[in-house]
Amino acid sequence: MATSQISSMILLFRYMKPFYNKLAVNIGFSIGNKVLDLMPPLLVAWVIDSVSGNAPLWIQQLVGTDNPWHLALFLSFLAVLIFGLESIFQWAYQLGFQTMAQELQHKLRIDTYEQLQKRETAFFEDHRLGNTMAIVNDDVNQLERFLNTAFNELVQLGVTVVFASAIMMATSLPLAMFSVVPIPIVVLGSLYYQQKISPKYAAIRDRVGAINSRLENNISGMAVIKSFTAEAFELQRVKEESEAYLQANLAAIKWNTLYVPVIRMAIAFGFAGVLLLGSYWILNGADFLSIGQLVLFSMMIQRLLWPLTRLGAMIDDFERAKASANRVFNLLHTESTIQDSEKPEVIDRLSGDIIFEDVCFSYNHSTPVLKDISFHIKPGETVGIAGKTGSGKTSLVKCLLRLYECQSGRISFDDFSIKDIALNSLRRNISLVSQDIYLFHGTVFDNIAYGIDNASKDSVVEAAKLAELHEFIQSSPNGYDSIVGEKGIKLSGGQRQRLSIARAILKNAPIMIFDEATSSVDTETERAIQANIQLLTAGKTALVIAHRLSTIKKADRILVLEEGLIIEDGTHDLLLKTGGVYADLWAIQVGEG
Repeated sequence: MATSQISSMILLFRYMKPFYNKLAVNIGFSIGNKVLDLMPPLLVAWVIDSVSGNAPLWIQQLVGTDNPWHLALFLSFLAVLIFGLESIFQWAYQLGFQTMAQELQHKLRIDTYEQLQKRETAFFEDHRLGNTMAIVNDDVNQLERFLNTAFNELVQLGVTVVFASAIMMATSLPLAMFSVVPIPIVVLGSLYYQQKISPKYAAIRDRVGAINSRLENNISGMAVIKSFTAEAFELQRVKEESEAYLQANLAAIKWNTLYVPVIRMAIAFGFAGVLLLGSYWILNGADFLSIGQLVLFSMMIQRLLWPLTRLGAMIDDFERAKASANRVFNLLHTESTIQDSEKPEVIDRLSGDIIFEDVCFSYNHSTPVLKDISFHIKPGETVGIAGKTGSGKTSLVKCLLRLYECQSGRISFDDFSIKDIALNSLRRNISLVSQDIYLFHGTVFDNIAYGIDNASKDSVVEAAKLAELHEFIQSSPNGYDSIVGEKGIKLSGGQRQRLSIARAILKNAPIMIFDEATSSVDTETERAIQANIQLLTAGKTALVIAHRLSTIKKADRILVLEEGLIIEDGTHDLLLKTGGVYADLWAIQVGEG
């Protein structure tokens, strides 16, 4: 279920349900702090009236005397008490809100990342990495900042309006009615401002994602940029993205900077009107308003109206948070298109029996990539898959791992439909060596043992030996503790590929898939890996996809794909005798074509 921007903040506070008790306590401390913060105008008014002989009756009764000096001492003590409690409440709500915001930020980031891991492969192919990173990092941080500061400001503004209005109306209803005249102007102006600024902040969030994507792509591809001397071209593209981000911010700044001066002038007229009217009544001997009460009004009206100039900044923060919440909860509430069935089969170890029955597959329901594919691989059989680029070899593997859902037909393992097997169970039973190798920043040991809990040093070394990587590792200064760098940048293509093979070997799954597993290694290393692969795949089901047909020469069977169809099926010798597509490809590779 995708959320709308209108409901995104409601979803945020629903998400905060585990924090409701903390939120209530923090709001209570914040309200107490603001009420005490608004007491000084009252204290000043009481002191002025007390020293001028017009002390409120309840103060005289509480102190037990009408002596102005005693009353002043009591009010001074009361001021210290109020400021002390105000400071305690401020410490309490700041600590509470900041702690709660950090805990929520942590929970939201973990939940968002967990949801990302559940998403189908197509999601990552259709979305730019920078946009996705902006959601998990920038947008989550924006919500933390809102809850840490802007939310409390909104609470305190509400308390200020209610408490200050109540005090002024209790003091002098006519003057209070006159003093609130600017408030509707401020509120209506703020609502109009919100309407104008909201789409501009949504645009800013979009531009943040776009510029993050551009920078991430360029930094990752710096070697290509340099080799093609495309620095000027890429600089221009970054400039264009940065310019778009600049213009989006400038559009918001135009409204942001205009808001406060306009609102300030409305407040100034209201403040001046209260002073003028109150002074007129006192100078004309009105008995319903004292000098202390006029001072109270002059101070309280500032406490009431001046914070409203912050309303624009609060709306800014709210709109930024709303745009971020919309993106975060759109991600959280959109389920993966590939899901486990209601009661998935959890299988510890498959036998390796694989059947494709009339399988058809296409990306985004466009041109078919696989067309009515049917074949049966028996447990322990090694099957090679050959074909020209774009024939559907890798797409077949993606369907086999259920990274994509086939549109029709059936894929089964051990008589279980692939859709009935738990995804984790299915993928635990398959070791994949992909042509697109990804290594994580860390040590060689950690990358070989990736996904294996408590892997022993001996098992990692044995896997590296079988992948023809051990000698290279031993020659490195730090051995298995050598750092491979970001995406394995410190290793050559062949070394990365051998490390990936070692990782698959260590997994020891009953089904092994080698997708161009030796494409980046030299001929001598390829021969050694091939010899070891035959040992490793003994008793296991193996699918070997290869452009180098020598890699699959000794396979039990070879399937030849062309334009999504299986056009040949047989052993290496049989396919050569047939004289078809495989024979032509073989002739080209051995120099006879």
